[in-house]
Amino acid sequence: MSCGEFEGYERQYCELSANLSKACIDNVAAPLNGELKKQKKSEIKEGIEEGEALIRKMDLDARSLQPDLKAVLLAKVREYKADLNNIKREVKKIISADLNPSSARDELLESTMTNAMMKASADHRERERLMISTERLNKSSDRINDSRGTMLETEDLGISILQDLHSQRQSLLHTHDTLHGVDDNTDKSKKILSNMSRRMDKSKWILSTIAVLLIFVIILIVYFKLS
Repeated sequence: MSCGEFEGYERQYCELSANLSKACIDNVAAPLNGELKKQKKSEIKEGIEEGEALIRKMDLDARSLQPDLKAVLLAKVREYKADLNNIKREVKKIISADLNPSSARDELLESTMTNAMMKASADHRERERLMISTERLNKSSDRINDSRGTMLETEDLGISILQDLHSQRQSLLHTHDTLHGVDDNTDKSKKILSNMSRRMDKSKWILSTIAVLLIFVIILIVYFKLS
């Protein structure tokens, strides 16, 4: 549902209400007799039923809109209901006037003309209120558009930040992989150095043993020569 649909129902009702008021005035100004009177009363009755249906549609449409616009349109619906109730009362007066035409016709004509003038004034006030409501709705739409633009800018900024974070994460992962490779190389170097150290220790032990044997042999040789 939309405000445009409400305005469509509203135009239909205003035209219908004007026609019903005119029919009531015409019936009072120039009373009809016989079959033509029955036809006019039937048309007025059908018009009232159509007006009630249009008011129900406007009521449902108004209740589906935003709260600020909803309150304004529901106030208009209440005024249209009051207007239709006035037309119903005028129809009842016409029916009663048929029973006593001489005393009721002037009163009914005056009442109908007064209601028509009041309705025209109310329509003017309603148009002014509708213009104010439309202006407020346009301002709300502008604020929503501004908020949407800000949200899009914030979203772009967020995407840029996420891209930067992703790039930094990739750099950190690459650095981690590099450090892991350095650790592996360090472990290998430690193993090589450990093996070299063991070999050096073994070589020292062998050289020491050989040196001791040589010294012992030299001592033996010197001993035998002296003896």
